[in-house]
Amino acid sequence: MGAEPTAIFVGLGLPADVGTDWLDALTDGFRDECALVGASVAGGDISRADTVMLGVTALGDLGGRAPVTRAGARPGHVVAIAGRLGHAAAGLALLQAGRADSGELVDAHRRPRPLYACGPGAARLGATAMLDVSDGLLQDLGHIADASGAGIELDPAAFPVTPELAEAGRDLGADPLEWILKGGDDHALAATFPSGVRLPDPWLVVGRVTEGQGVHVIGRADTTGGWDHFRDSRG
Repeated sequence: MGAEPTAIFVGLGLPADVGTDWLDALTDGFRDECALVGASVAGGDISRADTVMLGVTALGDLGGRAPVTRAGARPGHVVAIAGRLGHAAAGLALLQAGRADSGELVDAHRRPRPLYACGPGAARLGATAMLDVSDGLLQDLGHIADASGAGIELDPAAFPVTPELAEAGRDLGADPLEWILKGGDDHALAATFPSGVRLPDPWLVVGRVTEGQGVHVIGRADTTGGWDHFRDSRG
């Protein structure tokens, strides 16, 4: 929504036999990730539970700006992304194939690297709608299309296929573009901007907002897929 991160609150449920080493590593992870953006763990709650349960509430400061919601995309705006797409999904596919030693892509699945600064930066550039890609680009852009009452058209040729993605695709007999369009755990940002805005790196224009509804990919009939929390698997 374009806010500068300030703090998180952590709600934690734990079995009584959870080891302190594991808990120390968890809290170290919170500290280290907050340090990337100058935020802190400001509080929360801990209780006993049968299994580990974790809920995090993140707070941010808009600095007087209006929040960037999902509802501001209009026909004629461009669609852009910041951050890698498909790497975490490819890493998961490699793990499922028994390739736990496959390097960068597996690391991307295990430890996402969101481009935190791009959110407030996009707001200052005039982003009209924005979200993070947590459930797959097609599905998440669908939320912007629905909230904005508009359509979105994506150009598949605009998405870079890195050498690592291409190699994993060859090894597993998969189309890397499927990971890019439907895999979401890299937590890239997707946003819409007025067409005249000059976008700096790492923003990359990949499509446009149109009249109509839904998300469409040029030259592809299947424009569905991503993670749905109320289904059992990606589809």
